[in-house]
Amino acid sequence: MRTFVILIFLLLFLFSGKIYGDTTKSQSDSLKDQERIQTSGRFFPDATSRSLKRALPNNAFEVGERFVYNVRYGPIRAGTAMMEVAEVVNYNGHKTFRIKSFAKSSKFFSLFFKVDDRVESIMDFYGLFSHHFEKHLKEGSYRADRFVDFDQKNRLAYEGADTIPVPEFVLDALASLYYIRTLDLKVGNSVFINNYSDKKNYALEVKVLKKEKVKVPAGRFFCVVVEPILQASGIFKHEGKLKVWLTDDKYKIPVKMKSKVVVGSITTELKSYTLGKIGK
Repeated sequence: MRTFVILIFLLLFLFSGKIYGDTTKSQSDSLKDQERIQTSGRFFPDATSRSLKRALPNNAFEVGERFVYNVRYGPIRAGTAMMEVAEVVNYNGHKTFRIKSFAKSSKFFSLFFKVDDRVESIMDFYGLFSHHFEKHLKEGSYRADRFVDFDQKNRLAYEGADTIPVPEFVLDALASLYYIRTLDLKVGNSVFINNYSDKKNYALEVKVLKKEKVKVPAGRFFCVVVEPILQASGIFKHEGKLKVWLTDDKYKIPVKMKSKVVVGSITTELKSYTLGKIGK
């Protein structure tokens, strides 16, 4: 069942259920959330708002974007998932995106293995790299809360009491997906990402396999199919291959994901979506 969580991180993203209820916040709630984000991490005195001298084009996503997914284990409805670009916040002097992801198992699936997870990433608005990451996991009897702060200038990650050296412009698992969406993906090529998760650095290769038309609950889409491959075991380790279908346009919406597990497969399909300002 850990693969269920793996998918949550790759497009993982993935999440929801009752969490999808009323997502409207009062102004006071929104201000409290923003204050928590601004003060939750370590403060780095040398932080600037210039994105550490990196600015990348982003025509793929903006605030207001929201994706809702159905998750199936074989023919069984395993749960629901959601990802959204919630807001722009000031994080240690940097303009950043606050990206949120939720996942929740269905009532039937919860009888065997209950999942209720939440993940957040604070991603640089201009440079598209990670400043902060947190995940709150409830999977069966397992509980975990993790917080990571990234000092990108000094190439360090702070997780708990540990300080871990990281590569330049490193990305957390959730931010990696959004970064990939901004790239020019050409069939037959690969893109490479410096990824950090659970106190380890991973070299992530994403192969661009082919183009294909797919049908999901949200509609029919022309897509480019990619396959993430780690050079070492870690968060994307799984039995068989994990494939992701991204729309073949500037938005590169993740409309479908599929991975084989020891028995059967897990499929995530887009149910509904709202584009951000770029899509208006």
